[in-house]
Amino acid sequence: MTSTHLGNQSLFDFFRYVAQRPERARTLGDNTTGAFGLLGKKSLVAPFTFPGKPYEYKVVALKECPTPEKLQLCDTPQSAADYWRLHVPANPYFNPECECFSVLLMNTRRRVKGHHLVSIGTIDTLLVHPREVFRLAVITSAAAIVLAHNHPSGEPTPSEADIKVTRDLVRAGQLLKIEVLDHIIIGNPNHCSLRELGYFYQ
Repeated sequence: MTSTHLGNQSLFDFFRYVAQRPERARTLGDNTTGAFGLLGKKSLVAPFTFPGKPYEYKVVALKECPTPEKLQLCDTPQSAADYWRLHVPANPYFNPECECFSVLLMNTRRRVKGHHLVSIGTIDTLLVHPREVFRLAVITSAAAIVLAHNHPSGEPTPSEADIKVTRDLVRAGQLLKIEVLDHIIIGNPNHCSLRELGYFYQ
């Protein structure tokens, strides 16, 4: 078995050769003895292009989430925590060993329209941005949202980062006219409400 080595100049010449006329990539794949043929047939792929036209999108529900009547009204931290424990861990991407941030979407009567898992972090860190948090709330015309995430340690005491993110999201909700009702931190077995702790007010 023999091997070949192309230097930087040879590779540069090859890509320039293909870039001038993309259809050459297909030709080279069938002609291993032509210019730059030493690369071999299996090393080349057919040219492709990114779609340049816009698309029409729609939101599709993933599945129905049967919920007892008493949990459909999430007007207390306890009911929000109970809803979270019922549905969020059932998500196939949920990892109890990592912090998982989810959003409960509410109508004007504080009844749950749905929920979605926004972000999965590490054992003690989450990356959360208002864009992802409010995206589905805007699309589904939610009147309000409840934020919720778990602490794998089981201790629901909020961190400084939890408090800062909550206040940032409250301000973002004020701009969007989508009220952030609460941020529930799920521990084991307890939970805590950042609104009840006074962190919604600066």
